[in-house]
Amino acid sequence: MRLKNHLFWIAAFLAFFLDQVTKFWVVRTFALGQTLPLLPGIFHFTYVTNTGAAFSLLSGKVEWLRWLSLGVSLVLIAIATFGPMLSFWDQLGYGLILGGAIGNGIDRFSLGYVVDFLDFRLINFAVFNVADSFISIGIVCLLIASLQQTSTTSHRPR
Repeated sequence: MRLKNHLFWIAAFLAFFLDQVTKFWVVRTFALGQTLPLLPGIFHFTYVTNTGAAFSLLSGKVEWLRWLSLGVSLVLIAIATFGPMLSFWDQLGYGLILGGAIGNGIDRFSLGYVVDFLDFRLINFAVFNVADSFISIGIVCLLIASLQQTSTTSHRPR
């Protein structure tokens, strides 16, 4: 069987790899709770743990979120492997979501929490990580894909 949807796999691997490398660096470099102001009062690296989902949603639901991460990952792998050839934006979106889901899923299974460190203080936003960022970017990519599909179908002659 030949691998298809190459961009999906590349995006998933890069998102996963960058997430894990940055988390490893934070855990090795910072003490829990330590913060490093890069732009004081605006953006800091702050090492915290999170037992919830992205941006601290569903805090304390790590057991349920473990299995959700695994389920989402398996569904996305099945779509890319057994489904049709996906558009550019679908491949990119699903791949980024997969990489983020696997990155956070590994944390949940191995640590019981997710390592977070991106701290935007200017808008008092929840501390998050690279996986959360890729999941969010992946959702935007899927919205773009959806808009493109909608505009293409609305311009078809009847």
